[in-house]
Amino acid sequence: MRLVWTTTLILLCTLLISCFATDRLSNVSSPNIIIMLMDDMGWGDLGVLGQPSKETPHLDAMAAQGMLFPNFYTANPLCSPSRAALLTGRLPVRNGFYTTNAHARNAYTPQEILGGISNEEILLPQMLKKKGYASKIVGKWHLGHRPKHLPLKHGFDEWFGAPNCHFGPYNNTIRPNIPVYNNSEMLGRYYEEFTIDRKTGESNLTQMYLQVGLEFIHRQTKAQQPFLLYWAPDATHAPVYASKHFLGKSQRGRYGDAVMELDYSVGQILSWLQTLGIENNTFVFFTSDNGAALMSGPNEGGSNGPFLCGKETTFEGGMREPAIAWWPGHIKGGTVSYQLASVMDLFTTSLALAGISAPGDRIVDGVDLIPVLLNHSHTLRDRPIFYYRGNELMAVRLGQHKAHYWTWTNSREELKSGINFCPGQEVEGVTTHDQKEHTLQPIIFHLGQDPGEKYPLSSHPQSPCSSTEQSQP
Repeated sequence: MRLVWTTTLILLCTLLISCFATDRLSNVSSPNIIIMLMDDMGWGDLGVLGQPSKETPHLDAMAAQGMLFPNFYTANPLCSPSRAALLTGRLPVRNGFYTTNAHARNAYTPQEILGGISNEEILLPQMLKKKGYASKIVGKWHLGHRPKHLPLKHGFDEWFGAPNCHFGPYNNTIRPNIPVYNNSEMLGRYYEEFTIDRKTGESNLTQMYLQVGLEFIHRQTKAQQPFLLYWAPDATHAPVYASKHFLGKSQRGRYGDAVMELDYSVGQILSWLQTLGIENNTFVFFTSDNGAALMSGPNEGGSNGPFLCGKETTFEGGMREPAIAWWPGHIKGGTVSYQLASVMDLFTTSLALAGISAPGDRIVDGVDLIPVLLNHSHTLRDRPIFYYRGNELMAVRLGQHKAHYWTWTNSREELKSGINFCPGQEVEGVTTHDQKEHTLQPIIFHLGQDPGEKYPLSSHPQSPCSSTEQSQP
């Protein structure tokens, strides 16, 4: 399955230019939608957000041509529940795909867990079918690995990727390596047919995911059918990997190599849209599923910039994500929106773009960001952000203030074994290793003045949860 990606790109580009140079498609009523979801990529990994090595030129250009969201959040600081929230528009405590603080419920989906996304949940591709959208997921699914839980059973028309992350290698009868699928056909397994060299970090997986995504865009454009592409590579999840062309190129080591290849891939996809003449009819959104995994650092973990802690915590580093919206001719280039926004909003916004109403038989937590995207409106700014860890509401943000009702990083047992979710970032009374309750007097931070959550306010203003303007989950 190795691809000679440079040759393929040149040949495919030549074909596309010859096919479409004289036949640029006019806009259709329903725009195409591309959601790019990275895996464990941190807020501080992008040059436009301050990464000093400036190794993300394509993402920085995407922000210059589109809209940057510095206040964008995931719905959970772990992979599985955040992905479920994106595709359902609902908090994990509503869609049933969440983790508790000590045990998993449907999250992680390792091979021993039989659960997955519920059939009662309505996913984004199922809704978009109402307007004739074709849909494809490329990369990591992570919402269940049993046949009844796989993407084609939940609205996606096509899939190339794996049900779980590239953990392992396991390679035994009890825990075999993770399978890779093309639709319903298993093509092989990670570390076997799909090589990942644990010693060098070399793998062609990101290039495969890029090529498959480009081919889908090409095919749907030729068919003049609107599409949803959910592009979810996992190269920045430990153990990180990159193709030979990118290995050793980053100042940041192997993790940086993976980021550089993903940045290149984003640039190729945006360039493809322009080559095909469909950039004005394609809404693209780039973000990550949770904060950088600091416990994998420094060699295989990213940066959360100025924010406290990382993946698996409800501090800012665990849940604030890099986010860029791109839609030439519609979104004014070079704009920055300080709107509080969530990955769940991508569900509701995508439906609005397609002219579809959200399901009326359930609560949908995502809001429509079109007024922000098209008019640079801030009318939604007072919406709250809820920080859940499992089924426990740990904190709430409203405006610039964030109130912690519970604090906890990871257990003392894990800490003693060398696992630390907040390495070098201990804040007394805040980064606790026992779950501490503060419901009677929340620990409050002003995130505008103190984005790193290091200095609790000595005199507590009105708690965000007591605001009369707050929406209730």
